[in-house]
Amino acid sequence: MADRPISLRVSSLPTRFGENIVARILDPEAQILTLPALGFASDTLEQFREAINRPYGVVLVTGPTGSGKSTTLYAALKEISTMDVSTFTLEDPIEYVMPLVRQTQIKEERGLTFSAGLRALLRQDPDIILVGETRDTETAQLMVRAALTGHLVLSTLHTNDAPGAIPRLLDMGVEPFLLPASLIAVMAQRLVRTLCPRCRQPVKHPEEVLRTLDIDLPEKPSQLWHGVGCPFCHQTGTKGRQGIHELLLIDERLHDPIIHRAPASEYLRLGKEGGMRTMFEDGMLKVAQGLTTLEELWRVTRLT
Repeated sequence: MADRPISLRVSSLPTRFGENIVARILDPEAQILTLPALGFASDTLEQFREAINRPYGVVLVTGPTGSGKSTTLYAALKEISTMDVSTFTLEDPIEYVMPLVRQTQIKEERGLTFSAGLRALLRQDPDIILVGETRDTETAQLMVRAALTGHLVLSTLHTNDAPGAIPRLLDMGVEPFLLPASLIAVMAQRLVRTLCPRCRQPVKHPEEVLRTLDIDLPEKPSQLWHGVGCPFCHQTGTKGRQGIHELLLIDERLHDPIIHRAPASEYLRLGKEGGMRTMFEDGMLKVAQGLTTLEELWRVTRLT
């Protein structure tokens, strides 16, 4: 398209009435977004930047398929990859081509799995390693050991929230005594549709929206917004998407609970005591700013 190759990730499944097809459009030469463009609150962005600029450790981004995890990690690599550090990735597939980064395509049919690739990478004198997905016990264990031997490892994990990543890693076979010394931070995220800036309008009766959704909010927003629809947004009322985030920093308060395999609820409690905002709370900031709707926020967070 326009003399430029465009990739499609296509999944086809036979159903009763024919093939069901889902296609994801990938432009390998597209401009990789910067971290500030992803919708971070200023304090969360500062904390996440501090985490990814550590010399060693593990930083995880969690969420379901399609929640923007890879985009966040690409943006992080764009910020920290320089000529002074040796950066490698293991990806399935390689979605975007990055300068200054040596990217490897996983080929499981040939034995090049995430765990096999990670073992090979550790002999390449890396400083920063991006593991596209933590899928199995061996990969999780290798990531932790890589962090303990002086490497910064970025990866994704499928959990609903940030506190849930710790029990998941322990269930995958990571030794509890290794995790406090290796895990830096876990960030969970979702994507919400943002309101069109040209046609958004205040909701006339916000109390009706709150009553319909039946959400118990400690603080009621003074104003809610909705999109009317215009030519700029193709009459949809929305334009683009932004992330909502939940960043759990692993500090000494979490060490004993990790050693004793505490449940996710304990990490949530400790995280909130330390100032962590949940994804819903982070999304409410965007609702209050008129960036998205309460209905959209409830749609993407009600199952977490």
